[in-house]
Amino acid sequence: MPILHPLTPEKATGKTAKIYQEIEAAFGRVPAVLQVQGWSEAALSQQWESIKYYRNHPHLSPALTATIRMLVSQANHCDYCVGFNEALLIDQFGQSPDDVSATKKNPEATPLPEREKAILLLTLKAVQTPAAVSQTDMDRLIAMGWSEGDIMDAVIHGARNQMIDVIMNTFKIERDF
Repeated sequence: MPILHPLTPEKATGKTAKIYQEIEAAFGRVPAVLQVQGWSEAALSQQWESIKYYRNHPHLSPALTATIRMLVSQANHCDYCVGFNEALLIDQFGQSPDDVSATKKNPEATPLPEREKAILLLTLKAVQTPAAVSQTDMDRLIAMGWSEGDIMDAVIHGARNQMIDVIMNTFKIERDF
């Protein structure tokens, strides 16, 4: 049971209500992961802007960003976020349950293209052991055609997801999907 109850769309006012309307228009509902952030208008606004940015990222595919979130959340034991992103990978991005299971056991087994697998692995390394990231790691990604901006965006995406995992785990937010 949640120890901080999500702010439902029916109770939202002002800017939060307007953001909820945008979210509902995009997803058909306001997921609990966003409702819990509704208590902080600034946090909700930042998260929604981030979601919109990454949904339309010119180089980081939706399957890559969902895989980043799933694996970061797995390391943080955030069942809500793992399940949410598993469902996206299977239902929207065409991965099989076996693909997703294999990726969770070994990120190198992801069915993502090699180029995306490389930035995925660097992102996981950055989130889990940031001091271990080296110039060699960066040079490898740049040689594969990733820009420094793309690398920064991938790492920020993983790091932001850690923040969401902390929020979801702290307040015991339950699955709503």
